[in-house]
Amino acid sequence: MKITVALLFGGKSVEHEISIISALQAAQSLSREKYDVLPVYISKSGEMYCGEKIGDIEAYKDIKSLLSQSYRVTFARMDNRPAVIRTEPKMFKKPLVSYIDVALPVVHGTNVEDGTVAGYLNMIGVPFAGCDILSAALSMDKYDMKLIFKAAGIPVLDCVLLDRPETVDDDNEIEKIEKKIGYPMIVKPVNLGSSVGISKADDREKLVEAVGEAFMYAKKVLIERAIVELIEVNCAVLGNEKRASASVCERPVGSDEILSYEDKYMGGSKGSKGMASTKRIIPADITDEQTKAIQDYAVRAFLALGCSGVSRIDFMIDKSSGEIFLNEINSIPGSLAFYLWEAAGKSYPELLDEMISIALERDREQKKITYAFDTNVLSGIHLGGTKGAK
Repeated sequence: MKITVALLFGGKSVEHEISIISALQAAQSLSREKYDVLPVYISKSGEMYCGEKIGDIEAYKDIKSLLSQSYRVTFARMDNRPAVIRTEPKMFKKPLVSYIDVALPVVHGTNVEDGTVAGYLNMIGVPFAGCDILSAALSMDKYDMKLIFKAAGIPVLDCVLLDRPETVDDDNEIEKIEKKIGYPMIVKPVNLGSSVGISKADDREKLVEAVGEAFMYAKKVLIERAIVELIEVNCAVLGNEKRASASVCERPVGSDEILSYEDKYMGGSKGSKGMASTKRIIPADITDEQTKAIQDYAVRAFLALGCSGVSRIDFMIDKSSGEIFLNEINSIPGSLAFYLWEAAGKSYPELLDEMISIALERDREQKKITYAFDTNVLSGIHLGGTKGAK
């Protein structure tokens, strides 16, 4: 019997388009012998859609036309089973679109990857692949994750967290930042990926400008030292909070000092392959000792946050000192980092199989936990109506 997979993508995020690419890329690799795949598109305003063309990448060249040919849906429970239903069923048509066995969220960025989708699915009781609510939220917050990694003995760069754009209007505050961090600095939104809103500042004028740009995308901004002689290395991890394994390492090759959004997703192929189109060296041209250290740190970081499914952990090597620093973790990486597993001998279909298997395993474990019990506490409660209430 086939497993019905609801594939979620899109959402109210600046990484919306990348999510579409990553998800429909995954859809092509899900075995149709094992799975019935139901693509569920989340629009930029938060509505969910199904339809004949929702799984067709070409249809997203004209989203307005696509949505006019599709229908709105939501997740619900029917007959005590998770299901996708129409929100506006037509006459003589039942609301049920499909019962589902598991959801595969392939979403990137705020309002989706940050635990929002995980919480939504968890509330309805839909088994889903990937991080739970807490680990997803922590993975999206570059400051909080640093605190956890530092406590776990994983090297990270010191930083300053800003929660008000006006901070840089105060000379005293700027001097504190300059004293603690020093130029050059990297300024980034605290909870975004795909290099959106990230800038390098070499002086005070550029720092003020960079902070202003970063605050366009987030309520909090992180500032840390820029490594002048930088080597970027990424490593993926697959597993759950109990066991995990690391992929081979890669060294992305960008045209700028910071690997930009264009470097990551355009890469000469108009973004058609997502992160798979990025120029990279696999395995990374670093020493065996550095490779082993990065793979060890990656697994430790994954376990420290309690992640599940597949994540990509990004590292920085200071070429001048040889020091390794963990930069950030991506709980749902672009293209699900399948290319790092292919290099390790695991095909994309096999990677997706394992992600779904881990999701169903977690669901079985959760069903063993008691979340409610019978009580008569309400039987003796009398609120006295609304009379006299304020």
